[in-house]
Amino acid sequence: MAREDFPTAVLLTGVGKRHDIVSAFARHAFTIAADPNPLAPAQYAAHLRVAPPRIDDPGYIPFLSDLCEEHGVGAVVPLTDLDIHVLAAAPELPAFVAPEEICAAMFDKYRTHETLLALGLPSPPTVLPGTEPESYPVIVKPRQGSGARSIHYAKDAAQTAFFVDYVDEPVMIQRAMGGHEFSIDCLSDLDGRCLNAIPRSMLESRGGESIKGQVLADPELSGLARQVCEALGFRGPSTIQVFRDPEIGTRITDVNPRFGGAFPAPMYAALPGRSYPELISRMAAGERIEPHVGEYRHGHHFTRYYEQLELDAELRPTGRRMLG
Repeated sequence: MAREDFPTAVLLTGVGKRHDIVSAFARHAFTIAADPNPLAPAQYAAHLRVAPPRIDDPGYIPFLSDLCEEHGVGAVVPLTDLDIHVLAAAPELPAFVAPEEICAAMFDKYRTHETLLALGLPSPPTVLPGTEPESYPVIVKPRQGSGARSIHYAKDAAQTAFFVDYVDEPVMIQRAMGGHEFSIDCLSDLDGRCLNAIPRSMLESRGGESIKGQVLADPELSGLARQVCEALGFRGPSTIQVFRDPEIGTRITDVNPRFGGAFPAPMYAALPGRSYPELISRMAAGERIEPHVGEYRHGHHFTRYYEQLELDAELRPTGRRMLG
């Protein structure tokens, strides 16, 4: 389909393997996928795929800006952590991201903890190396980690010291939370109003990404997520992870100002006309969406699997998606 077939265009950056997200946007807007890797599978779900300069290249933002002007892009949405802060610092782009300072704070997990506490929001006891934690066991994890990389459980001070030394980057030490873990998939408008917050259980995860879960009717979690989004001034999608510890109660363990890994969950849960890609596309076209937190379908499960597509020698899709 051509640009003139849609009321607006959406630019998605760092699309990687998020074929699910790109294909969902392509149903509602002329979708441009920007990724420097020609084998990034998600770009083949878009109407147009482009290879931008590296994120740290001075030409990155001008490249995106030219795309926005050429195609009438109404929303730029990052699908990875890597360029969120870069987009936040570029007011010339219609980027659906949090304010620059908040993006920087959320990329540093210890600063996230401090920011949450300063706003009166619940975060687990957390210290930096050199400070004794309140109790054990703890989790030693990178301050700028993603995808559950280099996260280690330590049952005592000796194990904690070992993992602090073992992980070759700045880390923090956080109480190991008990109880069940949940994620809340949220969407906010450009005024920082939370439009919806959809909680889900995390029944199984791999590499920090939920692959099995259930959408839940949980007003407490939805309300907490709304409070977080609006206190931080989020714009666009975000994902908030929490534990309900039997001893210290609900605590927020991670906040990401982007789509979460289990994107199908809020897609399945959305009422007609209210999927997050559709709402972003409508906002990109200038429509004001009213908040509807707590209005979604719940109770259903999701279970995710891998799929592949075939490309010819010139990297053109052959149309064959599964072999067997």
